[in-house]
Amino acid sequence: MILEQITEQLTETLRSRVLALFGHPAERVILQSPPKLAMGDLATPLALELAKVLKRKPREIAETLANGLTLPPLVASVSVEGAGYLNFRFDRGAFMVAHMRSIMEAAAPSGERYIVEHTNINPNKAAHIGHIRNAVLGDTFVRLLKWLGHRVETQNYIDDTGVQVADVVVAFERLQKEGVDEVTKRAAEPKFDYFCWDLYSKMANYYAEHPEALEWRKETLHRIEHQEGETARLGALIARAIVRRHVATMLRLGIEYDLLPKESDIIALHFWDTAFELLKTSGAVVYEDEGKHKGCWVMRLTESEEFAGMDNADKILVRSNGTVTYTGKDIAYQLWKFGLLNRTFYYRRFLQYDSGHTLWETTNDAQQSATEAPKFGGAQTVVNVIDSRQAYLQKVVKEGLRLLGYEKQAEHSIHFSYEMVALTPATAKELGMEISEKDATRAYVEMSGRKGLGVKADDMIDILERKATEAVQANAQDAFSEDEARALGNQIAVAALRYFMLKYGRNKVIAFDFAEALTFEGDSGPYLQYSTVRVNNIFNKMKDRGVDPLIDERSLDRLTLSEGITDEMWELVRLSADLPSAIRRAVDGLEVSIVTHALLELAQKFNSFYHKYPILNEKDDAERQRRAASAEVFRRTMSSALALLGIPVPARM
Repeated sequence: MILEQITEQLTETLRSRVLALFGHPAERVILQSPPKLAMGDLATPLALELAKVLKRKPREIAETLANGLTLPPLVASVSVEGAGYLNFRFDRGAFMVAHMRSIMEAAAPSGERYIVEHTNINPNKAAHIGHIRNAVLGDTFVRLLKWLGHRVETQNYIDDTGVQVADVVVAFERLQKEGVDEVTKRAAEPKFDYFCWDLYSKMANYYAEHPEALEWRKETLHRIEHQEGETARLGALIARAIVRRHVATMLRLGIEYDLLPKESDIIALHFWDTAFELLKTSGAVVYEDEGKHKGCWVMRLTESEEFAGMDNADKILVRSNGTVTYTGKDIAYQLWKFGLLNRTFYYRRFLQYDSGHTLWETTNDAQQSATEAPKFGGAQTVVNVIDSRQAYLQKVVKEGLRLLGYEKQAEHSIHFSYEMVALTPATAKELGMEISEKDATRAYVEMSGRKGLGVKADDMIDILERKATEAVQANAQDAFSEDEARALGNQIAVAALRYFMLKYGRNKVIAFDFAEALTFEGDSGPYLQYSTVRVNNIFNKMKDRGVDPLIDERSLDRLTLSEGITDEMWELVRLSADLPSAIRRAVDGLEVSIVTHALLELAQKFNSFYHKYPILNEKDDAERQRRAASAEVFRRTMSSALALLGIPVPARM
């Protein structure tokens, strides 16, 4: 992170100089890139800010600061510009060499412990395209946090006792007339999640036509929550089989987890009971003797600043019939994540990924507990990746921590919200969805899992892979075998889907479109892949022709690039050096699209640079070396950055 190091060094130098010259502390020193490259590499309005306090002309202050200023290594000069800006210029050659030594080098471990919870699909049917946005955002955020040096625990919460699971259990028992033995056989089939997708929709239609059947749901929920009889065993069987399918689906996109915490274990291990006592003792919840909430335990939120102006802000945590709401369980779970609950789970292996990484799940049975299980929970910061419709409930969870006196943990309880995924009308038609004439004129078509209107995640990935494979076979200059084309199609599909889910701001509704996702030009994952493969090919061809660019690790000590670095070359280097700052801003602002935008700009600059400065046929050794060094900066940056986005780099395209 060489640019950050220089910025820190300049900041401290300027603070010391201001204090020495003027006897005034410079509490804030802003250093940022000027709007034009010709104006330098970093600039500060420090003199303009000091002028207000010192009652002197800003340009005079700037000249005093610049005169005799000791510059950090790699900073070549300082000048006074405009009304009194201090502009700094780097030694381009020395900076490029130093940057090449540590391009995209991950930060040293900080010890800061994060828990990131994402995906969280109800284990009652196949995953759909909306779940992919959650999982890709969460997985990429985890990768960025780890790159910044944080210790991260990735959790995928499994609501295995909820209404959605209960409805599928009801459908099997009441409509299918199938019990544990029959469902066990079905669950072994590859498309069990697809079968449950249709069955769930069938049950919803049945409820609509037979409202009295909703009593079945209540009975089933009670049996599942209290672990009673074959109904509870059936619920556990269905949930576990569906979770295996979800895990397999997300693995197709390179997404892995550390832990599957299950709601059934939160109930069985009495997490809520412990949390409830804490809430009652602190006065965070009250029992309502009268009014519309009579008989309920309620968290009073009307007077909280966070809920000011909101009608019916108070939240029921325990209903009058004694059942606990989702929010109550979420508060208990959040307390455990921070290590604030005087109890914990037992753990057992769920599966081992091909990468060698173990996925663990919670259990409430001490006899099933694995002694070698790692320590889970006890984070300093908790990030919950949940769609924006859950904003109120996430605020309630946060307020619950605050009312218990855990102010610090409340501040570090973060809701990573995002908007829904829809389809463009063209893509909806291509997927076989029936849409009205009115829908055909809209910007996007919404989906509904309960009504069975939606796109299964595996279907989406399958179609993307097929389309990408067909494009490879149709456009490839060199012949691909069928297996090679299929493997490349898979890599392109992953890039197309992951990048599409990341490139838009998280608070924007996105309409997925096949053509936009799979384009090899412009703002797409395949375009970034193509740009990276292109630069790799340049170096492969140089190697084949015996041309040594003299920029490998052994040559860096002898690399001299002090002259001849053009603005186009320098722009590549500066954009590469700016990327760590972009990653930090993306994490701080919960906005991963900052990184995708930075990489798109970098790829566009490289393609423009290479069009103007071909490398392979350049006769002048020094000039070829400068161009190759610029291309190498781009190659190393993109290869590392695409890995952070979970995008594979193909060997060829």
